[in-house]
Amino acid sequence: MTTPATLSHDTSGGGPFGDGPPDDGTTLVLLHSSVCDRRMWDPQWAPLAGAGHRAVRCDFRGYGGTPAATAPHRDADDVRALLDTLGIGRAALVASSYGGRVALEFAARWPDRVTAMALLCPGMPGHEPGPELAAFDAREEALFEAGDLAAAVELNVAAWLGPDAGEAVREKVRRMQRHAFEVQTAAEERWGEIGELPEPALDLSAITAPVLAVSGAHDLADFRTIAARLARLLPRARHLELPWAGHLPNLERPQETTALLTDFLRESAAQ
Repeated sequence: MTTPATLSHDTSGGGPFGDGPPDDGTTLVLLHSSVCDRRMWDPQWAPLAGAGHRAVRCDFRGYGGTPAATAPHRDADDVRALLDTLGIGRAALVASSYGGRVALEFAARWPDRVTAMALLCPGMPGHEPGPELAAFDAREEALFEAGDLAAAVELNVAAWLGPDAGEAVREKVRRMQRHAFEVQTAAEERWGEIGELPEPALDLSAITAPVLAVSGAHDLADFRTIAARLARLLPRARHLELPWAGHLPNLERPQETTALLTDFLRESAAQ
């Protein structure tokens, strides 16, 4: 097992790691999708700070500004190490897709450190891919084996963005995904295939924080199923399906998603 990495990250707002004075807002940790990197939160970054929240967003290993892993690791361990370094004891987690899977692992292992979770089309530890996701994975793997990264990027852009995403958003996702593929492919050529450590045994019922599990009506069935299932599994969770959304609602309708997040965070802080 490698030592947890210092993840490339940004901070905003007041508090122990910000530029301004402490405030009464919630401390937020923003975790990105595996299609993107921390730049996916650009539309929410200033509004969340403006709403009084202190925030940190980070890149997992092999994404954005964080180098690829050179040995097996766990992203949840990296996130915990980053929060420890920044002096953050407790925080709300705002997470998208794969970031939602990391958030759920984090919250199950260290429930006392999580005040709330807003999960946008989340993955889930232990989830077995259904037919749609398995077919996507097979198509992507075939393109990797053929060395066609450009086609693999376009496959992801087409699969994960809903009908409301404009060309500027598609280009943003295209750039983030291409960068991740290039970094990870170069690392694999040098170090060989490196994955995460096996998932630890998790009891998701240990998560006690309020949870909003969001799904998109235009997303793959796997992620719609996961969001609905979390509402049944977790004691303080609720499910909301957005009829207009694909897999990345915060990019598809930024203002609407930001309002959804700020409303949930305000409500959960009052509980």
